[in-house]
Amino acid sequence: MDKSAGTAAESNSSELREVFFPASNKRQQLIHAASVLIIALVLCVMIVLLKAYLDGEFDSVETLQNFIGKAGAFGPLLLTLIQIMQVVVPVLPGFLGCAAGSVMFGPVVGFWCNYIGIGTGSVIAFFLARKYGMPLLQDLFPSGKYDKWSRWASKSKSYTGFLFMAMLLPLFPDDFLCYLTGVSKMTAKKFIWIIILGKPWCILAYSLGFSLIK
Repeated sequence: MDKSAGTAAESNSSELREVFFPASNKRQQLIHAASVLIIALVLCVMIVLLKAYLDGEFDSVETLQNFIGKAGAFGPLLLTLIQIMQVVVPVLPGFLGCAAGSVMFGPVVGFWCNYIGIGTGSVIAFFLARKYGMPLLQDLFPSGKYDKWSRWASKSKSYTGFLFMAMLLPLFPDDFLCYLTGVSKMTAKKFIWIIILGKPWCILAYSLGFSLIK
């Protein structure tokens, strides 16, 4: 009888803990805190890069090199962050970062910094467009200029091949295409694979080419 009562009491106690202190609460709080921290860090990085841009640090390969050089041993990390942000918030041509990274860090380290940065920025841009839709594209890019592209991307059966070729070749408007694909019917999985398989070659060509002028 006592044993049964004890078991019942423990069961009731466990139920009360679940009601007042759900096990998921701690996990949700940790996720929320981590999300807030990440957002705060991203905002700080954006502010620093925006100030550098306004100060003319991104005007040329030389000024960009000087800016990255101020970070010392954290230069590769700064370059990676710059390449993420130049896709998400288009403020400078990506090839400037590719050139600066290759000259400063060599073709191998420069390649990985640029590839990770541009690839990550491309995926972020895709998901931002998927979440916020065409109004975001109209805010980021000249209104009307890409209307035809948008309609074509949403209907064309050859858009996948076109996007892959655009990622392979230099001088395409990659940032816009990442956002545009986010509002198309292409799946996130397919887009990510296109970035993984298509984007390295253009960046590798930049890395090898610019490293020769070091």
